[in-house]
Amino acid sequence: MNILKAALATGALVSIAPLAQADCGQVRLAQPGWSDLALTSGIAQILLDSLGYETSVDLLSIPIIYESMTSGRIDAFLGYWDPAMEKYYAPYRASGEVETVSQNLEGAKYTWAVPAYVYEAGVTDFADIAAHPQEFDRKLYGLSPGSNDSMISAKETGGFGLEDWDVVESSEQGMLAQVQRAVKRQDWIVFLGWAPHPMNTRFDMRYLTGGDAFYGPHFGGATVHTQFRKGYGAECPNVGRLLEQLAFTVDMENVGMGYILDDGMTETEAATRVLEENPGMLDAWLDGVETRDGAPALAAAKAELGL
Repeated sequence: MNILKAALATGALVSIAPLAQADCGQVRLAQPGWSDLALTSGIAQILLDSLGYETSVDLLSIPIIYESMTSGRIDAFLGYWDPAMEKYYAPYRASGEVETVSQNLEGAKYTWAVPAYVYEAGVTDFADIAAHPQEFDRKLYGLSPGSNDSMISAKETGGFGLEDWDVVESSEQGMLAQVQRAVKRQDWIVFLGWAPHPMNTRFDMRYLTGGDAFYGPHFGGATVHTQFRKGYGAECPNVGRLLEQLAFTVDMENVGMGYILDDGMTETEAATRVLEENPGMLDAWLDGVETRDGAPALAAAKAELGL
C-alpha cells in the first residue's frame, strides 16, 4: 500500500463541496497510499512538473477519491483496478461523473494470500480458512479503511464460515509488517496480496483460489486504468494526452516499489530512479505533448530531468 497521512488514510471526512474549475496549469492527482500508485502518481507528477505544470498528489481513501473527482477537487486517478474496484466505481460510471480513459497496466492480480508453509499445510482456497480459527486467530489482514469492501463482503456473504472473523484494517506498510512478523515466527496469516509488488519476491507466498465472486477470476487478475473527472480531457487536452499515454509494466513497478518499501526511498526518489532507468519510455508517453508554454515536451522533459 512516509505512505499514508493518518487522517486521510482512515477515510477522515474532508470537504467535498464543489469548487470552481481548476486552471489547467494546476494538475491535481490522488492515490490511496498504495505503493504501486504512489510510484505511478509520482512518475506522473515528476513529468508534469518538468513541463511547467504545478502538480499535487493527495492521499485519500478510495471512496473519497471518487467523491473528490465528482466535486472537482481531483482531476485524475491512475489506480482503477478492474475488476477488483468495480463496486467503488460503478455508481460514478453510471452517472458519468468519472471517466475511464486508458489502461496503464496489464498482468496485475489482487486477492487473498498466505505464506507458502500455510499453503502446503492445506490452506489453498478461501473455503479452507475457517477450519483453522486458532492458527489464524480469526483474523484477515487488509489495507486502509475504505479499501476492504471486497474482503468484508467475502467474509460476511461468501459462505466461507468467516462471519465471526475480524478484518484487520491497516496501511499497506502496517499489513506487510504484520506479514513479516508472522513469517519470521512461522505463524499463520491470511492477507491481501497483489502484483505488481515486491512482496512477491520478499515472501514465499501463495495466492488462494475461491475468491472469483469477489475479486474476479485468475486470482483477481486485473488491469489498471487511468480515470478523469468528467470533462477533464476536453478542458485540459495537453495534460490529458500525457496522462492517457502513461503505461507501465509489472516488472517496472516491482522494481520501483522495491525502492520505496525495501530501500527506504521516498516516492519522488523512487519515481526519479525509475525514469532514469527507463528513459526510452518517454518517447511514447510524451508523443504529441507540449510543455505548459507550448514547446515540444520530450526534449524539455529530458533536459529538465537530466536524461
